[in-house]
Amino acid sequence: MIDTIAGAESSAIIYSLAETAKVNNLKPYDYFKYLLTEIPKHLDDKNDDFCENLLPWSENLPADCRKNKNSLPLD
Repeated sequence: MIDTIAGAESSAIIYSLAETAKVNNLKPYDYFKYLLTEIPKHLDDKNDDFCENLLPWSENLPADCRKNKNSLPLD
């Protein structure tokens, strides 16, 4: 996938999204799993308003995508 420019760009986007998920206290695997089940439900939508609820900082993400509060690093 990364042996082409388009593949490298795709990999960079996925990596960036995974790192942003981590920074927002999400479990990347569960977050991606949620995205891959939720996005297909909107393929026939006429707009992309639903995307706001799927961003890593959205408060509308399901609780199982989030890390436990007990696992937060101490400052």
